[in-house]
Amino acid sequence: MGAIANDWLGPLSAEFKKPYYAKLYKIVKQEYETCQVFPAANDIFNAFELTPLSEVKVVIFGQDPYHNVGQAHGLCFSVKPDVEIPPSLVNIYKELQEDLGCYVPNNGYLEKWARQGVLLLNTVLTVRAHQANSHRGIGWEEFTDAATRVLNEQDRPIVFILWGRPAQQKKAMLNNPKHLILEAPHPSPLSAYRGFFGSRPFSKSNQFLQSYGIAPIDWQIENI
Repeated sequence: MGAIANDWLGPLSAEFKKPYYAKLYKIVKQEYETCQVFPAANDIFNAFELTPLSEVKVVIFGQDPYHNVGQAHGLCFSVKPDVEIPPSLVNIYKELQEDLGCYVPNNGYLEKWARQGVLLLNTVLTVRAHQANSHRGIGWEEFTDAATRVLNEQDRPIVFILWGRPAQQKKAMLNNPKHLILEAPHPSPLSAYRGFFGSRPFSKSNQFLQSYGIAPIDWQIENI
């Protein structure tokens, strides 16, 4: 299992000592030893590694990692450059094009967002191959709740983008008046037409950041 080594470590270090995390670690370790699990063990905490706490401007919550071979690499909604763009991300790109005029790129690799301060965090950080939600309820939710509380306590404006019910369950922890919360249905083909399309989260995020003198996100993912 990977480790957190940057400025997230301090505020999250207490979690690693709690009984739930010891149980979670044991379960996840056994799963990697006996099953095919995604993402690769060293990629589990990629969202934290690529977006240090001090640099977080926007948080996008996903559900759990993609469960097909070669897709997940530790950032919600993102896939490696040579992997077919999944349906939810296709819809995210459609909304981005409608909202900001960005062209739809030929890849689903969102590391550019992460390196600009967009924390791409799933509520559950691992999954068994070809079994969506298979690691729900083993302890990851408690860990990402802790990360959410740490973010809520930051004394600066942050945008929280909550798509779908698992992400919106984090809203109860977000009571800092400095932050902006944007809610919409999940971008999956099952729910995108119920209000995800037209929600304009990308322009709203940038307008909010700029109103506080914070550099906006360049949301355009380039072709590779």
